[in-house]
This record gives sequence, structure tokens and C-alpha cells, in this order.
Amino acid sequence: MNNNKHKILIIEDELNICNFVKTILETNDYQVVTARNGAEGKTIGFSHNPDLIVLDLGLPDIDGCNLIQIFREKVGTPIIVLSARTNESDKVKALDLGANDYITKPFGTNELLARVRATLRNNRFAGIGDRQLRKKFTVQDMSIEYELRRVMIGKTEIKLTQTEYNILELLSVHAGRVLTYSEIIKKIWGYSDSGSIKKLQVNMANIRKKFGERPGEYRYILNELGIGYRMNAESEKEEQ
Repeated sequence: MNNNKHKILIIEDELNICNFVKTILETNDYQVVTARNGAEGKTIGFSHNPDLIVLDLGLPDIDGCNLIQIFREKVGTPIIVLSARTNESDKVKALDLGANDYITKPFGTNELLARVRATLRNNRFAGIGDRQLRKKFTVQDMSIEYELRRVMIGKTEIKLTQTEYNILELLSVHAGRVLTYSEIIKKIWGYSDSGSIKKLQVNMANIRKKFGERPGEYRYILNELGIGYRMNAESEKEEQ
């Protein structure tokens, strides 16, 4: 019986590759569902609520990048692109649209499994099973206890609003990665309007003030001007 908690959706039109990836994942106790085109993948993706999507970009009915956009408008399910496209522009586009990782074909079994494990481990928005994997995040003297939704700097608890905490948690679980303004806004508020960036910036300013940071000081969160924010991952650690 398959006892792994993680369900993975493979969207791949090439039958041999689809079966190959399916076999690898099932051999390692993942639950696997498959789709051979974008329309089927979209239906299964929304109805089966997978923990991870492995997506080919060259689908027969829809470009994989468009499918990333469709998923990102509704869900935060992590996506690993598995594609023969090797151009840097293709990789950047897919990642900018919200893909979590990008693997080029051909690929090795161990590489695929390592990327799957890392993506599931780092994504706390993929389901309850993933939320149990990670209890605490620390960077320098700041720590976040996810289950208690508690933020500490040294021995002092920092009181954040619900929105401020959600922003901080989102950045922490993607520590080391720049999250664009649009990514953060969609994750936190679920919609974007003309004042969304300003609203995000106000919340970030409040977080920095509560952290006691002076202007231009970025001990925990870096501001990538015109792009987004990145949590410093220098002293990140996990507790199992």
C-alpha cells in the first residue's frame, strides 16, 4: 500500500517520459496521477489537489507557461518544470510566472528525486503534511515558530498583525529566493489592484519598524528594488 502523504501530478504528453517519471516517483512511495495535455492537467490539478505538479512546457494544446499562470491565479501548489527548453529566457519566464524549480531534459533519477524532496520540504503551502515537516525558522537572532505563529528577536516577542505575519512566513519558507511583488500580493491577498504594491510596502515598513531596523538596514529581509523582497537565509535551520 502506498503510505506516502504526498500526491504528485505529472503533466507530460510524451508517454515514455511520463511513464518513466511515474515509475521513479511510485518506486519512492509517492502517489502519482498523470495528464497528457494541458486541459486534462488543469482539471486534475484543481480537482485532485496535488502536493506537487511536475509540468512539461511543450504540451500539445497549451503552452506550459500559460498553465503555470492559470494555476498561480488560483492555488499555491508547487510546480517543477521538466522541459527540453534550455534557453535562459525560458527558465526565467517560467520561474517569474511562479514555477518553483526548473529541470532540463535529459535528467537523472537522483536529481529528479532530490528536486522533488527539496520542493516539498520548502513549500509550506502544499498541504498539512508539509506544514508538519518544518517547525521553526531562524535567521541571525530572529526566529519564527510556525505552529504558534510567534516571532521572536532574541528573547523578545514581536507582535505582528495577521497580514504582517503572513508576509514574514511566506518570505521565510522561500528564504534565499527573491519573491516578486506580484507573487507576494497574490499569495497574501489573492488579488491585485492599483494600490497593492503600496499596501505591501506599508506592511513591510511596519515589519521593519517592529524589528527595530534603521533605514537602509537589512538584517533579515532584503529589498530588491523594483522587483520584490528576499529573506536572508544565512542562518536558516529546520527542526524535525
